[in-house]
Amino acid sequence: MYNQSVLITGAAGFIGSHLVEACVRKGLKVRATVHYNSMNTWGWLEKLAVRDEIEILSGDIRDYDFVFKAIKECDTVFHLAALIGIPYSYISPLAYIRTNIEGTYNVLQAAKEQGVGNVLVTSTSETYGTAQYVPIDEKHPLVGQSPYSASKIAADQLAISFHRSFRLPVKIVRPFNTYGPRQSARAIIPTIITQILSGQKEIKLGNIAPTRDFTYVKDTVEGFLFIAGNDRLNGEVVNLGTGSEISVGNLVELIATLIGEEVKVVEDGQRVRSASSEVDRLCCDASKIKKFTGWTSRYDLNTGLKETIEWIESNLSFYKAELYNV
Repeated sequence: MYNQSVLITGAAGFIGSHLVEACVRKGLKVRATVHYNSMNTWGWLEKLAVRDEIEILSGDIRDYDFVFKAIKECDTVFHLAALIGIPYSYISPLAYIRTNIEGTYNVLQAAKEQGVGNVLVTSTSETYGTAQYVPIDEKHPLVGQSPYSASKIAADQLAISFHRSFRLPVKIVRPFNTYGPRQSARAIIPTIITQILSGQKEIKLGNIAPTRDFTYVKDTVEGFLFIAGNDRLNGEVVNLGTGSEISVGNLVELIATLIGEEVKVVEDGQRVRSASSEVDRLCCDASKIKKFTGWTSRYDLNTGLKETIEWIESNLSFYKAELYNV
């Protein structure tokens, strides 16, 4: 990918902003799209030291004309723009269809029309639903247990269809639960950390029995770049994860220990997913990416959590720990 021009959609978000930094460090010419707003704010890109080294475009991933212009003259597209909050997908499923499916169509069609040589579509481990076997490899059945996961399954299948129908060089990157600095409080790790750092002794959560495979954001971003640089993965789905799982309850205990506080978990009914929608277990089989690229996670959970806690502690004012973030 030396000296390439890359487009990163959803660049103002959590993973997107870290990917922007990594691409700039590698000497790539970066164009970043952010969701248009009347205040012309650029999300986490506002805080980056490399902000002046990237081209930022404001628009809407649902607008084909905007996407077509954004992709122009780019060699690689990293497509991350999406609605990702599971609880809000229960409130507005149509918003997820329009953003996650139609938005992905816009990227694929514009890339096809302009002959882009490398397209990475960001998926999610939620597409697997509750593990039917572990570790979960890329052949695991796809189960839409929420409108969010259903929209991502549809987007993934649309991307694969563009590869099979039009030979578009598409790769599906399927990260398991990524965490780290800049993550919003709709995710479980910032939810726990912000409540504890705010002095709360009773931590409000939903179901604490499910297990997750947590991957530190720097590892996830490195995985994106490894996958992007390997043409043998065109038309393939590739998992990104550590192969280790931890329950939410044990995660609370670990974070509380790292912070040095004792806390009690209190179930908050509005945070509990219905039994048929809750994904009970996720644990990644990352043998495919290791085989094709040599990538492996470098951060263990303790190390990644320490960095995350330190960052959130320095930026606690960005969060509203007393509110449930849908």
